[in-house]
Amino acid sequence: MKFGGSSVADADKIRAAAARALAHRKAGRQVVMVVSAMGDTTDHLIDLARQISADPPKREMDQLLATGEQVTISLMAMALEAMGQRAISFTAGQIGMITDDVHTKARIHSIDVRRIHQQLDAGKIVIVAGFQGVTADGDLTTLGRGGSNVTLVAVAAALKAAECENYTDVDGIYTADPRIVPNARKIDRISYEEMLELASLGANVLHNRAVEFAKKYNVPIHVRSSLNTNKGTLIVAETESMERIVVSGAALKEKLFRVSLRKVPDRPGVAARIFHQLATGNIVVDDIIQTIDSDGTASVSFTVDTGDVTDTRRVVEGLCRKLSCQAVYQENLAKVSVVGVGMRVHTGVAERMFAALAQAGINIQNITTSEIKISCLIDRAQGREALRVVHDAFELGAKPSDRKAPAPARKTPRRQ
Repeated sequence: MKFGGSSVADADKIRAAAARALAHRKAGRQVVMVVSAMGDTTDHLIDLARQISADPPKREMDQLLATGEQVTISLMAMALEAMGQRAISFTAGQIGMITDDVHTKARIHSIDVRRIHQQLDAGKIVIVAGFQGVTADGDLTTLGRGGSNVTLVAVAAALKAAECENYTDVDGIYTADPRIVPNARKIDRISYEEMLELASLGANVLHNRAVEFAKKYNVPIHVRSSLNTNKGTLIVAETESMERIVVSGAALKEKLFRVSLRKVPDRPGVAARIFHQLATGNIVVDDIIQTIDSDGTASVSFTVDTGDVTDTRRVVEGLCRKLSCQAVYQENLAKVSVVGVGMRVHTGVAERMFAALAQAGINIQNITTSEIKISCLIDRAQGREALRVVHDAFELGAKPSDRKAPAPARKTPRRQ
């Protein structure tokens, strides 16, 4: 059971979360809780660091940010003990959650669950700090924003848990962000593939690496509200019936930054050199476009999250000196996307999306696709309107059975 920051924001919410865990324990289940920092604690810690340094060392940021979860695990254990239930809290280091050494974006390598099993077998509820890990040398790391979800699924997979519940302040996964799209509808079941795309494209309920873990180890995730006992959204392996739903959801990534490298030498190995340097800087690159200009040089464009702008500029400026190219930066971009496994077997999805955006006067700057998604890069000021427009274009506010689906794709006859 994982409880996010809004679900443990104060003492009353911590007690409520503890009561949920206790109910499972009384029903005879062994329970592990993963908790985030309380409320806006992480944001406050980041603001405090920025007051000290405009560019704080990432190792020290991890040292600072990991303290938030340590507060919550202790308070949760105290709440359970006050209810008469034995409990014990663990930091990531205490359960051997080993990560790589990429500070602020670490990836989990292994978890030693022996200590968790010992405490569960002793009848205790175990509370684990989300969001954090340790390197093989013992340095604290963090898993990136939303990393407590990664901790949840990694621990569930390592324990071979029967159930994996993610509690948050919404009732489940919606067809779009309900704070932006008022008629967004809760989805009952969604595939790992669709959820992975939505999480990567801006849906903030789950971290995309958490979905990757779940898919790899076949861990079903139940995303549900900590405010009620209603059923939420089940994230599971794809079934044949899911292909009948052409588009399952829409997402918006609001803070993108585009880098365009001009006058890049057009020869083998240059693109590899550019993106090797970005990878070495631990910069996650989004859409990439390369074109050949009339003078025989190339232009290479890519987007990154605005949180990586400082690191990106540093790497790009070094590349420009070495390659004698020029960099053009563009801020205030957003990306609107639609996702659905049904796109594999239906046509007309792109046309419907583009037509809806055109009718709303929203210009498309770039288009990227995969087998189950279509994304459009647009002006950030029009991002929220674009999300509402494409949501309505695919009638996502209606039940799947009431939507007008595009025509099934025709199979091309094979040549003999």
